[in-house]
Amino acid sequence: MINISNLFPYEFDSKYAKPAAYFSMEFAIDQSLKIYSGGLGFLAGSHMRSAYELKQNLVGIGILWRYGYYDQERNMDGTLRVYFTEKNYFFLEDTGIIFPLTIHNHEVKVKVWLLKPGVFNTVPMFFLSTDIPENDHLAQTISHRLYDPHESARIAQSILLGAGGAKLLDIIGHTTDVYHMNEGHALPLCFYLLNKYNNDLDEVKKRVVFTTHTPEKAGNEEHPISYMEVMGFFQNVPKEMVMQLAAPDTHNMSYTLSALRMARVANGVSVLHGEVSRQMWKGFEGICDITSVTNAQNQTYWNDNTLQDALKSGNDEALVLRKKELKKELFKVVANQTGKIFDENVLTIVWARRFAGYKRANLLIQDFERFLKLIENKKHPVQVIWAGKPYPEDQAAIDIFNDIYWKTKYLPNCAILTGYELSLSAILKKGSDLWLNTPRMYREASGTSGMTAAMNGSINISIPDGWVPEFAQDRQNSFIIPRAETEDHDEQASLENDLLLTMLEKDIVPLYYTKPTEWLHVVKQSMSDVVPFFDSNRMAHEYYDKMYSLVGSLPEVNSQSSVEAV
Repeated sequence: MINISNLFPYEFDSKYAKPAAYFSMEFAIDQSLKIYSGGLGFLAGSHMRSAYELKQNLVGIGILWRYGYYDQERNMDGTLRVYFTEKNYFFLEDTGIIFPLTIHNHEVKVKVWLLKPGVFNTVPMFFLSTDIPENDHLAQTISHRLYDPHESARIAQSILLGAGGAKLLDIIGHTTDVYHMNEGHALPLCFYLLNKYNNDLDEVKKRVVFTTHTPEKAGNEEHPISYMEVMGFFQNVPKEMVMQLAAPDTHNMSYTLSALRMARVANGVSVLHGEVSRQMWKGFEGICDITSVTNAQNQTYWNDNTLQDALKSGNDEALVLRKKELKKELFKVVANQTGKIFDENVLTIVWARRFAGYKRANLLIQDFERFLKLIENKKHPVQVIWAGKPYPEDQAAIDIFNDIYWKTKYLPNCAILTGYELSLSAILKKGSDLWLNTPRMYREASGTSGMTAAMNGSINISIPDGWVPEFAQDRQNSFIIPRAETEDHDEQASLENDLLLTMLEKDIVPLYYTKPTEWLHVVKQSMSDVVPFFDSNRMAHEYYDKMYSLVGSLPEVNSQSSVEAV
């Protein structure tokens, strides 16, 4: 039997000695471990690294995706191609543990793999898989694709992560005071605990904390209650209690709403997102307090040390030289993928993140004629790079990707790249001058990519959403695109496109070329201001300090709760 305490290569810091388990559907830990899709995974990976650095008593629980999210490739004409290839990881250790889990009235065998701390400098992490010979083909597919498009598979994946992860901790006898759900995917964890503690909701609330990551409907998953019941989602919890947790909806269960009713405390992932979340869920009875713990990224992993050394020593010449070297490394990737040779002396704008409609990858080119004038300026040239993975079934997002490709295909200073994963993300952040962020306002919960860009001398140019208001000082450490005061999406996009292009034309591009000392001041201020607050060591500390510390007790006044123990 595994003794988790023996897996840690350190003695726990007394501030972080309370044993906690962190459940996430995805983790972006290293380029070689492709079990993530985007920002949620990047955040979770940084958390696991920082928990290790802070000597916390935390373990990670995830799923070992046989085919990952997907491999982003190109069709013969250069448009986006979704491709799935089998992944194998010889650095994971077979624990020898296989245990049964009931899904859809069927016994599914779950195999457990271990990522030891010394491999990537994380806390111990357990990954669950159903892709083993002991299962039939359908059961094997549960752990095949991250965010499988089929509803039954998605529900089964949640059962595997939540109920399977909690059962694993019981099987190996690991004392767990805190169960941390990173987004609502692991919700069956709460029903597993309800069943374990005789449907006493207070006993669950004493142990569970919940992080909600998005105001987007797609990120707040829900399914028909009757279907979830057939799948075994509710872990034998009485139907009456299930309906109370889903109320007022009598047909569908919202993962987020139910999690808010079963957690001791919840958090949004920026101050602004915490406010948005409280507004979203106000009026629903029985929910826990929603605070905020602003997302962050692990500086140790993301930093270019040469850039940081130049900043700390005040060696401006070395900083500028290193930035050009990093741009050259990025431009090798551009040349390899597109056959276009970029110039390290030219201002380079990058838009790169998960491709979703609300993130508006195409905002910069909405007025295409004006965009062409910007990038065809011979005196002050501009280079633009896009990258990101659309969800493979999100045809609208794929169409945006392909539209950018077709419109920029023959422009020698524009490129859209494939293969946006940890490695390319780091190269883009280190090699860009401007990191462009253009979400529709109040739709971006955090947007952590700009944090790691700032660590590496790339200035944020952004809509003031997510984490940005907590960091940005316009024209001091970043550039803020003013928000258009209209609720009409088309009008908003048109106005914000005009504001963005005007800033670039009138202010930013001239600053880069005519006032390099002032430009460098903004770069250095950005690098200095982003740490330590947006280093995930602060975030990992806050989770213990602000949330895990509350576990084990209930609020003194819990009058809002309308969910009775059955």
